[in-house]
Amino acid sequence: MNKETLAALLRDNHSSCIQYLQSLSDTDFLYAPEGKWSAGQQLDHLLKSVKPVHMAMGLPKFIVQWRFGIANRSSKTYEQLVEKYQGKLQQGGTAPGAFTPTLVKPENKEALLQQLASLSTRLAKKTETHTEDALDKYILPHPLLGKLTFREMLYFTAYHVQHHQSLVKRGLDNR
Repeated sequence: MNKETLAALLRDNHSSCIQYLQSLSDTDFLYAPEGKWSAGQQLDHLLKSVKPVHMAMGLPKFIVQWRFGIANRSSKTYEQLVEKYQGKLQQGGTAPGAFTPTLVKPENKEALLQQLASLSTRLAKKTETHTEDALDKYILPHPLLGKLTFREMLYFTAYHVQHHQSLVKRGLDNR
């Protein structure tokens, strides 16, 4: 997937999730299936997940290389990355503490949705500023998946928002 297609996927998936969460009533926004997160908590988790990716994608390349190194393999495809993530989840993988959400009140919903919209738009723009080679060269650490190239981290980010939107829908549908 080239960077323009990837940037569009980031925009589309985040926009879809934001519109869906915006449409929820306060009751639905607060509803959490037994042992699962509410829609508000899913939103908080998404913000906590996108912020460091956005920040890292804006760092000077020499700092990324110094701190995390460079790739010693080709980037996985989108489908391969999603398969790897789903496999980790099936093995019991969960979000580490820094990405664990707090309770989100309905009165904070709009502000948080605006933050996610702004952040995801800026991330998509940053994606387009990198060269195709840079997306495959520089790596970032992922708490569950290990070292990912920029491209793979962006694939994850695009899929991750879709995954959490599906979790909210499934939880509400199964009440």
